[in-house]
Amino acid sequence: MGKYAHILIGKRLAMAAVMAGLFSARAWADATAVVAQPVLDTGNTAWMVVATALVLLMSIPGIALFYGGLVRQKNVLSIIMQTMLIVGVISILWIAVGYTWAFGTGFKESGSPLFAVIGGFDKAFLSGITPSTLTPTGIPELVFVMFQCMFALITPALILGAFAERIKFKGYMVFIVLWTVLAYFPMAHWVWGGGFLQEMGAIDFAGGTVVHINAGISALVMALMIGKRDDYKAGHPITPHNITFVFLGTSFLWLGWFGFNAGSGLAADGIAANALMVTHVATATAAVTWMTIDWIFNKKPTTVGACTGAVAGLVAITPAAGSTGLLGAFCIGLATSVICFFMVAVVKPRFKYDDALDAFGVHGIGGVVGSILTGVFATRFVTGDGGVQGALYGDWHQLWVQVVATLISVAFSAVVTFVLYKVVDRLVGIRVDKRVEEEGLDIYEHGESAYN
Repeated sequence: MGKYAHILIGKRLAMAAVMAGLFSARAWADATAVVAQPVLDTGNTAWMVVATALVLLMSIPGIALFYGGLVRQKNVLSIIMQTMLIVGVISILWIAVGYTWAFGTGFKESGSPLFAVIGGFDKAFLSGITPSTLTPTGIPELVFVMFQCMFALITPALILGAFAERIKFKGYMVFIVLWTVLAYFPMAHWVWGGGFLQEMGAIDFAGGTVVHINAGISALVMALMIGKRDDYKAGHPITPHNITFVFLGTSFLWLGWFGFNAGSGLAADGIAANALMVTHVATATAAVTWMTIDWIFNKKPTTVGACTGAVAGLVAITPAAGSTGLLGAFCIGLATSVICFFMVAVVKPRFKYDDALDAFGVHGIGGVVGSILTGVFATRFVTGDGGVQGALYGDWHQLWVQVVATLISVAFSAVVTFVLYKVVDRLVGIRVDKRVEEEGLDIYEHGESAYN
């Protein structure tokens, strides 16, 4: 009996040793997986460098030409200068404090509840970021910094259309710097940097709330507070001075938007391919829809109308590009054009506010429509097993999350803009004198004429 007991005990000890070895090996593998560092992915990096350059095209020359062509000849340089100011000044601000505010992790690492609203100051002036610092998708963090910098540039540039032809360059400069710091940087963290809207589960793949609702609502507040142009008549749009510029600007925006949306997954993969496809389909659908409505109600299919529709489609598909398929792209493009046309052609004349270049009617409303419809058309066909899906596929919770995130974005942008307008107007003044507005901002504000 002792002999068999000895054999049995020996077998048990051997089995325990084997199991201990297996568990140790598994624990070692798990620990290794946790501490494993990302490896440079040259394909992802090359794509993100291209995407960054494409997004810059949206500001200069895209917005500069699109808005510049819509204003009168005497004010085209003011639009160009406002755009150039943003590219220069906001780039410096982003490197200094914007990136750390939006994507820093100092407050998270310290366990501070402030991380819900601000990342921290650990990456101010890109502290601690070297050329070899990588993101989880294997791209250098410096590339990610620059990609996000382009978003920080395009957002305040969109507001220009609301107060075109009547704002002081000095007042504009002070306002836009403060607005970017107090409205854009926080919103970028809330939605993309780990803030409370991201924690809530809001979907914003490339900027429906952060960029378009943020800028569009601010544009409406600015248009209401600065007042109408002296010669503005509701229902009688002022004729653009160069529709060719409008078309060229739209073309650059359409091209740049492929980097804007398809680059937002930070990888050259299937999500980027889907974003590329739905961006193009939604934009094409919106352009044709607006052109058709224009043709029916105004008897002529206009170039400006088709270009405006295309931009509306680009805006609306932005938050949904990483979660919506072909059906969503068609429906979002169609619905956005109809709603934005109604806002521009019916609501604006009815309420007589002078949103000069329809920054609110296209970007604000398009952003709202796209953000909410993301909660309808998001599908696991795109997001994969375990991914998000919208109300059309049975998840009504996601739709309500989108509605709440949209309402928070609207309220936040409106309040910040209202306060900043009051402060800046008191400090340096915002609206130009009547004589300057009448004779043109180009000569009085910049001492130049676009055409000699």
